[in-house]
Amino acid sequence: MSYAVIVSGGKQHKVVEGEVLSLEKIEKGVGETVKFDQVLMLRQDGKLKVGKPTLEGVTVEAEILSQYRGEKIRIIKFKRRKHHMKHQGHRQYLTKVRITKIA
Repeated sequence: MSYAVIVSGGKQHKVVEGEVLSLEKIEKGVGETVKFDQVLMLRQDGKLKVGKPTLEGVTVEAEILSQYRGEKIRIIKFKRRKHHMKHQGHRQYLTKVRITKIA
């Protein structure tokens, strides 16, 4: 089984061909392909390659399936005994992608 570790949106993701995962928003349309060139690690044919910090000449291609927003996160800030409370909400923009090729 071959897999790679890529960087997207400041986070590291372990990916396998055919896998569907949610990433931070990518500014492309549905159906377009995206190339991730920041590959930190690659395991292929039983051999492990680790970059310093990234591997050169290795890319991971993915197809964008949808753009959506995640679940709402509620944030409450308060100060005790001061009658002060502040409510805030946040919904992150996300992109669902399918990994098509590790090259």
